[in-house]
Amino acid sequence: MDLDLTGKHALVCGASQGIGRATADALAGLGATVTLLARDAKALDKVRAELPTEQGQKHAALVADFDHPAELAAMLAKSLPGLPPVNILINNSGGPPGGAAQAAALDDYRKAFERHLMCNQVLVQAVLPGMRKSGYGRIVNIISTSVKEPIKGLGVSNSIRGAVAAWAKTLSIELGPDGITVNNLLPGYTRTERLDELATAAQARDGTAPADFFARLEREIPARRLGDPDELAALAAFLAGERAAYVTAQSIAVDGGWIRSLY
Repeated sequence: MDLDLTGKHALVCGASQGIGRATADALAGLGATVTLLARDAKALDKVRAELPTEQGQKHAALVADFDHPAELAAMLAKSLPGLPPVNILINNSGGPPGGAAQAAALDDYRKAFERHLMCNQVLVQAVLPGMRKSGYGRIVNIISTSVKEPIKGLGVSNSIRGAVAAWAKTLSIELGPDGITVNNLLPGYTRTERLDELATAAQARDGTAPADFFARLEREIPARRLGDPDELAALAAFLAGERAAYVTAQSIAVDGGWIRSLY
């Protein structure tokens, strides 16, 4: 199957580590020019230096903090005109801290809403003109399996991820006539820095050792293992390509069978 992305420009958010970094590497490996976006300039420079360049790509990096949507919008307005039109947008950012929904402060919900939904909106509005002009657009949102089945102890995240899924579904209807696809990937328990943070939080909360935390998760997963970021990145790369032109408005789990529901 031809998955060539030569000539395409991808903007990958949260690209300094984990799923974002793996996705950037997968897209570059298929020939795309990649612009990395995250808050850590030093980490981004390291990732950019390690991306594949076999097709002569000149990758770039942009620095922004998703806790400040207005600053993100200003940075994009300044930086994107100097780059090729963005054909592929990978929306991805770190999840909110754990905790029960009933105990969360209003400010916790506000911060999560800004980081995930508002920044996604800022990014889409910034790249849509280029997608329409180039005649090619793929938007892939990295969300969570909580869209299908809430995860215990992640009250704020469960709430906001659902809002992002509804936003994406709405976008897919609006942008379908333009040939722009909008899909969500729902990673299950994947061995990333985010999962390490949850293990540390569990240890602080109830004394569970990280090894026991990971072992418990693996017992809950039919595949009996944690996911690898590269496995999710492979599907993101497919959705970014020509072959996925008729796949839109979907929320696809990459979770080793963790979600038990049919829909």
